[in-house]
Amino acid sequence: MARIGVDERRARLGRRHRLGADCQAADPVEAAASMVALHATDPATVHLSVAARVPGSDVAGTERALYDDRSLIRMLGMRRTVFVVPTPFAPVVQAACTDDIAVKQRKLLVKHLNEAGVAEDPEACGRWLAAVEESTATALALRGSATAQELSADEPRLRTRLSMAVGKTYAAQPYVTSRVLFQLSAEGRIVRGRPLGTWLSGQHQWSPSADWLPGGLGDRPVAEEARVMLARAWLASFGPGTAADLQWWAGWTGGQTKKALAAVEAVAVDLDGQVGYVLPGDEAPEVPVEPWVAFLPGLDPTPMGWKERDWFLGPHKSKLFDNTGNIGPTIWADGRIIGGWGQPESGEVRYELLEDVGSDTTTLVESEAARWTNWLAGVRVTPRFRSPLEKQLSQG
Repeated sequence: MARIGVDERRARLGRRHRLGADCQAADPVEAAASMVALHATDPATVHLSVAARVPGSDVAGTERALYDDRSLIRMLGMRRTVFVVPTPFAPVVQAACTDDIAVKQRKLLVKHLNEAGVAEDPEACGRWLAAVEESTATALALRGSATAQELSADEPRLRTRLSMAVGKTYAAQPYVTSRVLFQLSAEGRIVRGRPLGTWLSGQHQWSPSADWLPGGLGDRPVAEEARVMLARAWLASFGPGTAADLQWWAGWTGGQTKKALAAVEAVAVDLDGQVGYVLPGDEAPEVPVEPWVAFLPGLDPTPMGWKERDWFLGPHKSKLFDNTGNIGPTIWADGRIIGGWGQPESGEVRYELLEDVGSDTTTLVESEAARWTNWLAGVRVTPRFRSPLEKQLSQG
């Protein structure tokens, strides 16, 4: 089998992820499509990921694509994570990943409702949940758009409390509101609209899918076909990668991953001793990329695209990841991570290089740090999941 080494993988990353200076995206939709989807668990990530890939982009342009043109949509997807996806591709993600998640989460919510004593048995809890969902969906349709708080006023049963981790020090009794809205969203019935507040806010208005988009999410492919389409998109953006990489990224079973790779006729390649895969005809070297530097936000889709990250991460994991596997803000040069960045209260971008990269690359880093300080214009972005290095750089 053909060999694809680390240098070639890094060259592909620079070009296909739109990070090289001569291969950036034209707009937020193209930026998202180049990554299959943009991570949106942390709302700031979407805007920063776009800004890293689209010259001259700003928050207003990304918001226009999300909320006016609606050419991008925020939805639950791979690994039960919130993503921003090009709208035409949303039915594929829904069928390939989200529909399965919705089934599992419904069972879990019914179990938690039963444990909280909401009804006498799981079957009755299921009926209770269905009734609350329909009432909530009706209230949302009447309003057109609404916050969780407004919907709770319309449907008081949303204020029912669950009993979580009873007897533990971290026991809690949260309202069922967010779980019901999560479920309706996972089933594609409602969508997250504009944030409440600034672009850093994690709270959103909700709207019926059919109102937000003509026909809602549209016709979905069958699940197996959708998984093939998603695997093809991942290989185009992230290939070569291993079967374990794809399985982790998509949140699939081993069997689902194996079938999807077979269906796209993925070609096996040698990744320095590991078996990786590319699309048919994609074994040839990538067009060389000019030297480049990029500042990426926490949870950017580039470092979160593979399970195995040694080929671009090196020995820097302990400083750049939190305890649960979430990456913080990073600095990249020519396809590898060389440092991290953060912002103190004053708002400027501070950085630290974790290896000697030479004077030419250091000059590019300094220029990029200044560009980001100017782009953020005093807005301080605190990642939802904070790495040790980001915390250190944000002090003072």
